[in-house]
Amino acid sequence: MAAASLFADLLRQARPRNPSVTILRAFPLSLRQPSRPLSSGLANSQGLAVEEEPAALVDDLRSRIFRLRLPKRSAMDALDRWVGEGRTVTASELREITKDLRKSKRFKHALEPICTDDMISEWMKVHQEFELSDKDYATRIDLLTKVFGLIAAEEFFEGLPSSAKSYEACTALLHSYAAKKQIEKAENLFDRIKELNISSSVFPYNEMMTLYISVGQLDKVTVVVDELKRQKVSPDLFTYNLWISSCAASLDIISVRRILDEMAQDPRSDKQWIAYMRLTDIYLAAGQLESSQSSLSEVDKQISQREWITYDFLIILHVGLGNIQMLNDIWKSMKMTKQKMTSRNYICVISSYLMVEQFKEAGEVIDEWKKSKGQEFHISDCNRLFEALKKTGLSDKAEKFHELMLQKDYELTSDS
Repeated sequence: MAAASLFADLLRQARPRNPSVTILRAFPLSLRQPSRPLSSGLANSQGLAVEEEPAALVDDLRSRIFRLRLPKRSAMDALDRWVGEGRTVTASELREITKDLRKSKRFKHALEPICTDDMISEWMKVHQEFELSDKDYATRIDLLTKVFGLIAAEEFFEGLPSSAKSYEACTALLHSYAAKKQIEKAENLFDRIKELNISSSVFPYNEMMTLYISVGQLDKVTVVVDELKRQKVSPDLFTYNLWISSCAASLDIISVRRILDEMAQDPRSDKQWIAYMRLTDIYLAAGQLESSQSSLSEVDKQISQREWITYDFLIILHVGLGNIQMLNDIWKSMKMTKQKMTSRNYICVISSYLMVEQFKEAGEVIDEWKKSKGQEFHISDCNRLFEALKKTGLSDKAEKFHELMLQKDYELTSDS
């Protein structure tokens, strides 16, 4: 399911994760550049993505490496030359350069600069004065997956000494399995992580929940939550969002409300959680999400609805986190997908922009909805949103929404 796959990609980019694993898949497959084989593509004539340097060139190690525009120009050679000139380099400096190189994925080139990044990792490995940390091994697993594929990452992991098969390395490989939708391998490694008792982190549980949502196995999400509680691992906002999203996509609204009650009673609840819970309440009320007994009868239509619900809850998550840029990115991706949006999707995006006080953007969404051929604009939907905002204690946002609709020559009505 394309929508569920995009949901997984966007979510992995957004959530707090194993710091050693950088997630770069942020856009729908239909919007990405065609991929090229990387086994022999490292010598491709197209240049690497690089950051632009100021007119006056800075002669430091980072600048030298970022000025390497062709894959055949080795970062290892640049490092050797740097050291050969009597200059020093530290492991922390190399790791920071690696981090910056990975971020350069935002440049739209045919090849990613990951190959150069991996060379730095290799250089650290060859030069014995740099002791590789657990995070370095995890970074290498992530890079090997991206550049040479999953088999190369697996072989590297299995070749590590037992002492190096740490939580960081295991979760990096788990992420690779989940990203490639290797369910059986991910499940086996997940069990191995639990058996080794190497961490009480929620990250592996979130990774498995994301995987199950991306492949449509929503029933397994609750199984992971049950195991998390049995292991006495504390859920975070991302855990709750995945859990709620899977229940909502299954149209199990009773469970959604039960989870919201559990969140409200969690002593770790903060302003982000409160914003998330408020927006979820608005979504349930204004979007008229109903139980499966009275839901759609057409199977293909029901699947589409489930996919769209995962988008909606991803938006709600980012609003809770105050991440306006991700809200903008997801809305842009939703507009570009071939599937028709529902009135519930529009209500979700409008309420999200209202929540973060982006009133101009909320008005633009209303305009998009009005001219949409896929879903008729109904003032009754806006009335429900107006009412839901007031009932949730957001009277100021409700008033702003009322003013916005008046500017568009619509008068909202309320039951109260």
